[in-house]
Parts: sequence; structure tokens; C-alpha cells
Amino acid sequence: MLIASFLFAIMGAFAKLASTELPSLEVVFFRNVFGVLIIGAAIMKSPMKHKGGRPFLLFFRGFMGFTALLAFFYNIAHIPLGDAMTFSKTSPIFTAVFAWLFLQEKLPVKGWAAVFIGFIGIVLIAKPTGFVFSKTDMLGIFSGIGAALAYTAVRELKRYYDTRAIVLSFMGVGTIGPLLLMLLSPYVDAPSLDFMFSEFVMPQGIIWFYVVGMGIFATLAQVYMTRAYGESQAGIVGAVSYANIVFAIVIGVLLGDSFPETITLLGIILIVFSGLLVARSK
Repeated sequence: MLIASFLFAIMGAFAKLASTELPSLEVVFFRNVFGVLIIGAAIMKSPMKHKGGRPFLLFFRGFMGFTALLAFFYNIAHIPLGDAMTFSKTSPIFTAVFAWLFLQEKLPVKGWAAVFIGFIGIVLIAKPTGFVFSKTDMLGIFSGIGAALAYTAVRELKRYYDTRAIVLSFMGVGTIGPLLLMLLSPYVDAPSLDFMFSEFVMPQGIIWFYVVGMGIFATLAQVYMTRAYGESQAGIVGAVSYANIVFAIVIGVLLGDSFPETITLLGIILIVFSGLLVARSK
């Protein structure tokens, strides 16, 4: 998981570099298309075996994962890498709440305390003016909520589908969705929705290196993360995954991001602490 966390941070760095020339919607497309090819090849080699029966939930998992990724990659392009990663790592906090709401999973007092601490951390990072959050703050929070809804759906889908089908639902929607949105973008005049609508820009020169690097490191990170969850308890692996934030802050500073100020750093620490509490309560 430590290796996976480092690789995910490298993926974020490549995404940030690619975003200097490409719209974030297109970066999401390239992030997923590599995965579709790899999962597709794996399915051809070894066909899936599952009972199925929950197609709408499968689509919901893919759609929520895709929209969360849209928000995450937009933030990677517009705010420090460490902040974007921290927002995305709020997903375990929201997952605990959604599992309690929709799956009737118990959430002990320690779990509710973790949720409360996590929300304080989010506010400290966002630093809303007059309780008004900025666009990147709202997208950052949504990246955590969307991922949490997707993960909650996965808990139910594992009873019906091959793991590769669940992954493919995410990467498939994440490949087709950007293509459709890019086709629609010439007919949409909504500057505030630039994270959803943008025209295709052909990568040039070094940008191809960034795009390919992003796809390779994202795939490798996924492999190591999957192996980690197969080797140990989810709570332990999830706790280690917060190293991702540390790696992202360091790599972000190397790319030119400013080091988090004291209040932001405190918010990051509270979110990590709340995530650890959620993992421990589970």
C-alpha cells in the first residue's frame, strides 16, 4: 500500500503536468482509457463468472466514480496537489456514513467522532468566507462524497459481480463519458462548468509522455493497491494509504506548489486522524 500510495502521487503529478496543456476532462479520459484496454485484455484471457442482476447499481458505481474523478482532476489542475489528494481522501469518512444510511452497517460512537473531526478538517482546509465555499472547495468535497457513494455501491456489488466487471463499470463510464461531454461542449456555453465541458485538444510533444506516464502509474498503483487489500485487513491497508497525502505534498512542492500553511496543515492532520479512527472503528 505504501508503494501504491507513492505511485498514485506520481500519477497525480503527471496529471498536473498534463493539465497545463489539456483540459481536465480530457486528462480523465486518458486516465481511464488505459485501464479499459488492460481490463478488457484480462477479460478476454479469462472470461468473467458472476451471477449479475444489478445493472443499475453497476452503472451508478461507474457514474459516481467518474464524476468524483472529474472533480478530483479539475482540482489537481487548479489547487496544490496535496490539497486535492486530501479532499479525495475524505471518502472513508463519507463511506462510513453512507454504509450506515444505506447498508445498515453499525457506526459506533468512535466512528461518529471520526466523522465530526473529519468535517472540522474539511472546513480548515477550505477556509470558507462567510460560510461560502469556493468552486474548488465544493468540487474537492464532492470528490470525496462521489467516491464514497461509489465505494458503498461496491460493497453491495461484490455479491453479484466479478471484481473486473465492477472496475470496468468505472473505467468504461470514465472513458465514454468524457468523449460524450467533449462532443457536446461546442454547444454548451457555461464557463462555470469547465470541469465538465471542454473541447478535445490533441496532445503535443512532452504532453504525450505525461499522459502515458499517468496511465502507467495509475495502473501500477491500482495493481499494488489491490494486492495490498488481498494481503491484509482493509482497516490496516486503508490507514497506510494516507501516506498518499504526504507523498502528494512533497511532490507538489517539487512541482512548484507552496507548502501548506498552518491552518491547512492542521486540517490535513485532522482528516488523516479521522480516517484512521474510521479504519480502527471498523
